[in-house]
Amino acid sequence: MLRSLSLTARLTLFFTLLSAVILLGLGLIFLVASERHFIVLDDIVLQDKQRLLGKILAKSSSSQDAQVRLEEALDNHHGLYVLIQDTRDHIFFQSDDFNLPDAALLPEPGNAPKSLHWTSRDRGYHGLAQWWETHRGGSTRMLILVAIDTEHHTHFMAQLQHTLVLYAVLATLVSGFAGWFAAHQGMAPLRAMKSRASVVSGQQLNPRMPVEAVPVEMADLANELNRMLDRLQQDFQRLSDFSSDLAHELRTPISNLLTQTQVALSNRRDADTYRDILASNAEEFQRLARMVSDMLFLAKTEGGIQLPSKELFSAAQEAQALLDFYEAVADEKSIHMSLYGSGNIMGDRLMFRRALRNI
Repeated sequence: MLRSLSLTARLTLFFTLLSAVILLGLGLIFLVASERHFIVLDDIVLQDKQRLLGKILAKSSSSQDAQVRLEEALDNHHGLYVLIQDTRDHIFFQSDDFNLPDAALLPEPGNAPKSLHWTSRDRGYHGLAQWWETHRGGSTRMLILVAIDTEHHTHFMAQLQHTLVLYAVLATLVSGFAGWFAAHQGMAPLRAMKSRASVVSGQQLNPRMPVEAVPVEMADLANELNRMLDRLQQDFQRLSDFSSDLAHELRTPISNLLTQTQVALSNRRDADTYRDILASNAEEFQRLARMVSDMLFLAKTEGGIQLPSKELFSAAQEAQALLDFYEAVADEKSIHMSLYGSGNIMGDRLMFRRALRNI
């Protein structure tokens, strides 16, 4: 399915998923940090209240005085709950509607302060329990458990989570649209290159890719496409030239054969003359077949290759053979041909003869 998507759609999808992951990760980090921040703040508040209660117990002249002072101190602290008991689990003071934790959660006398988290009757609590020396009527240890109701924290975290999720969804959608717009605009040079390429044809090979108008990342692609078009134009021109040369190469021997045959048929001649003409024509047909074979060879090769066959031959002999072949035609047209000079050539005999015949 991913392969059927366009490049713009792929970039948009990737950018949207990346934005969603980043936003969700940041939201999760923010939620965890907020939760830890509330816990630290609660611990600070609990420690402060616990020290205050410890001082009240230490300065109270009697149990009744201590309870009165405790009620006065806690009167304006809604959501704060206190439990004070001695080593015999005798409750000295307890806030109203305080759902106590399991006794197993409380620290033993002499142990370090203990932070507690528990839920009772669908209400959550965060507390701090510690044993204090009161020095009332002798050294007396009292367990002071201070706790706060975490309902408002839970409610705040739920609202915060809902807000963050809503924000993450909206931000992801906006990021996806922004990613699509950026990808669409970023692909504009490719669409321009596509428009240029759509007009390239066998009759119009001049258009080139706009190298200066594309980003640096696409400049190499545009240069390579331009070089490819240059090679195609050169090959197409070479093919056109080859077709013209091939037509010229074939037209000359065919025209000669036709002319020689028409000359032979114009007047009655003896059998030896006809035999000579047919032998000359047969030789020309062999050369024509060899020419077609060479043309096919040239069509499959590039320039600058080695000749299919090389040999050392006399240029004068080959030229004289051509003069003898065209002698009858030259006589009919009152053309006089003569040969001067001599020399040897290392090359292809048939191609040399063909070059002279074209001249």
